Amino acid sequence: MSKNLVIVESPAKAKTIEGYLGKDFTVKSSFGHVRDLPKDGMAVDVTNGFKPSYEISPDKKKLVSELKALAKSSDEVWLATDDDREGEAISWHLKEALGLRDNTKRIVFREITKTAIQNAIKSPRTIDVDLVNAQQARRVLDRLVGYELSPVLWRKIKGGSTGLSAGRVQSVALRLVVEREREIDQHNSKSSFKVTAQFIVDGNKVLNAEISKNFPTAGDARAFLEACIGANFTIKNLETRPAKKSPAPPFTTSTLQQESSRKLGYSVDRTMRIAQNLYEAGKISYMRTDSINLSEEAIEKAVSEISTEFGQQYVQTRHFKNKNESAQEAHEAIRPTNFNDRNAGGDRDQKRLYELIWKRAIASQMADAQLERTTVTIGIGNMKATVAGNLKPSSPDDSPFAETVDKPQTTNFPNELVAQGEVIKFDGFLKVYLESKDDEDDEDAKGMLPPLTIGQTLNLGQMKATEKFTRPQPRYAEASLVKKLEEMGIGRPSTYAPTISTIVNRGYVVKQDRPGQERKYIEYTLQQNNVSETSGKETFGSEKAKLFPTNTGIVVNDFLVEYFPDIVDYKFTATVEKEFDEIADGRMNWQSMLQGFYGDFHKNIEAIQGSSIVSFKTGARDLGIDPRSGKKISARLGKYGAYAQIGESTDEEKPQYANLREGQLIETISLQDALDLFSLPREVGFFEDKPMTIGIGKFGPYVKHDSKFVSLTKEDDPFTIDAQRATELITQKRAEAVSEAIGDYEGKPVSTGKGRFGPYVKFEDKYISIPRNETLAGMTLARAIELIDAKRVSEANKYIKEFPENPAIKVMNGQYGPYLAVGKRNVRIPKDVDAASLTLDDCLKLAGDDPTPAKATAKKGAKTATAAKAPAKTKVAAPKKAATTKKVVAKK
Repeated sequence: MSKNLVIVESPAKAKTIEGYLGKDFTVKSSFGHVRDLPKDGMAVDVTNGFKPSYEISPDKKKLVSELKALAKSSDEVWLATDDDREGEAISWHLKEALGLRDNTKRIVFREITKTAIQNAIKSPRTIDVDLVNAQQARRVLDRLVGYELSPVLWRKIKGGSTGLSAGRVQSVALRLVVEREREIDQHNSKSSFKVTAQFIVDGNKVLNAEISKNFPTAGDARAFLEACIGANFTIKNLETRPAKKSPAPPFTTSTLQQESSRKLGYSVDRTMRIAQNLYEAGKISYMRTDSINLSEEAIEKAVSEISTEFGQQYVQTRHFKNKNESAQEAHEAIRPTNFNDRNAGGDRDQKRLYELIWKRAIASQMADAQLERTTVTIGIGNMKATVAGNLKPSSPDDSPFAETVDKPQTTNFPNELVAQGEVIKFDGFLKVYLESKDDEDDEDAKGMLPPLTIGQTLNLGQMKATEKFTRPQPRYAEASLVKKLEEMGIGRPSTYAPTISTIVNRGYVVKQDRPGQERKYIEYTLQQNNVSETSGKETFGSEKAKLFPTNTGIVVNDFLVEYFPDIVDYKFTATVEKEFDEIADGRMNWQSMLQGFYGDFHKNIEAIQGSSIVSFKTGARDLGIDPRSGKKISARLGKYGAYAQIGESTDEEKPQYANLREGQLIETISLQDALDLFSLPREVGFFEDKPMTIGIGKFGPYVKHDSKFVSLTKEDDPFTIDAQRATELITQKRAEAVSEAIGDYEGKPVSTGKGRFGPYVKFEDKYISIPRNETLAGMTLARAIELIDAKRVSEANKYIKEFPENPAIKVMNGQYGPYLAVGKRNVRIPKDVDAASLTLDDCLKLAGDDPTPAKATAKKGAKTATAAKAPAKTKVAAPKKAATTKKVVAKK
């Protein structure tokens, strides 16, 4: 046995580190946390200083036993978890679970390289209790909020279920998304006219210029163009001045997430998973950080690489200052561990993200780009003093703002246009950071100006006044939401990704692409002393991978804002984060911090929960009156989602219901939109002299024909589908439903067909699903036999091990690896455990000594008693010990 045991939290990290240490070191992984608050119950003793009741996770009990044995047989134990609060807490839980002494050696490093690991071994420390308490305070506070507030949502929100939850950071993130959606909905777009001009210089070169301010109306814009008929255009002034561009600092967690989203299209969660893999492989420094500085050693390595690759003139070292006062999660920005390595990573995703990290870090230590910016002022002479002609557009309906254009609002027209150009004199860091852009050369060409002199007369090619529209703030994407949270001081590097995942998984927010809408615009053109008018169309409001609130999310948010304003208050949440920082620095007691929060919070919970005044919240909104029945139409949230309703539950006649369509919100749906929902079922035509009816049922939209139902595909809209498409679906369903014999195998028929769960191959009495990327039409006998044989092999290998003495326990092969089947419960088998060698005792330990799904707590005593009496369940019970336990519980 090795003299030294090193424990890390990741198996990949363990493998990398073990290669850097000698034979005297054994490196093992804890696979993350080994202890946590149990999933059921609050597990926090509020009256005893908020003491948490931690337990070893059921799937970690065997692992903890193994680590405890290794620790006892080793001379020294080294805790080498990540260098942040979460990592410090993992080390502390390991110490407690393994029974290690308080002065157990704790080592930290911010990159997994041989030098960093060996330096860490030379300078160990003990566990930082302040960091542990900061993490503990966050964990306990979040449990208090979730455990006490979530049940209020279940009771007070109509249709609420145990799927609803509230959290300190997630609820603030939801509020940001909801409020942005409302800003967009309330935005009143206004139009104005932007004037641009193209001048022909030296025969074939073009100089682009513009008026600095837009004209407010079409009348002003057209009047200006008409005033420029016959005008003279000359260079009034040329101003050239030097300028520079400086590189951005190296990546923090949030800026990496933002840039990865913009440049690579990766989600926040995907970015962090890839970065984790690169870190554990020793390719980049620690990826959860809010520092923007590099160590002196890293700067030296970067300078060496820059000098070698680009020359000494490209070197300019920098130490960046972080504007975020609470930036103290780690000591260094994200960077490559080896700047000489230009291409790292095990797959395409890793290579792309690593390249982005390398470029950003290396560029941060490169020289400024030196630019020359030129501003050209073009004077307009001999403008017409008066404007003749009708100022109305010839087609006023082409603009939604046509009523404002009868007259120009002003005759004080500008008499100057401005052109600007930029030339790169020395590229500096741009040599690296813009290297991946395909249109770099085109952009540079657009910024260059032709040779010009003051007093030079210009020849006008054309002048245009184009209608432009104001736009609302954009919806949040994952990356921009992270940026906003960081700017507000809410959350920390380790919390951004799980926060967004939570509000999406809870159904409060959806991440979607949505098509834009079409609108018309007007454009006036002055060319060859004539002003013409044209109208065009443009698409606006299209969205790519943006976050949209759902009806459930809006109702939950409004409930929290009304009754628990502190929980969703931006300043309050940011203040809590600062208090966590103070705990980490040893300047605040974590229990006092929790006491200051919990008192008022708990009182509010009790008041709201027991209040008869706070009724069910449905987000209900009256839309108007149904013209056919004269009954009220409303929209509201129910158990199965948002719906429209005609009539009231108190009416003699039962109300009519219709689910809202995807993307429709209770607070924005119009009366006409709601009426359209009740257009189903609708008849779209006849096929074989029988009507085809479109409707929506329990299993989704369908077409009904000859008393048979055919489901519509995801691409089919039940409100717009026509007779031709409905006929296609019916005939396609018929073709798929016919069981077609395709040959024999082992003297028995093989056939294909389509059932409730999709297309299949039938052989003997078995139905074998056809893979999603294959079709019935392309199914051959040879391929069917392959599927039959594969099914046989799969079933033969399904059971790795069974135990006749306890048939309730089986070692199974699953899609994601071996697992234990314990009655109706599945238990994960740790990756480093050989499933085939497990004994029954091993399985019982992994299952937490609970081989029967029927075992229950005292809380469920009545149910347990019934279960104990049921013969079927008694058969799968483990031994008499469990049966005895059941009887005791039943008596309680």
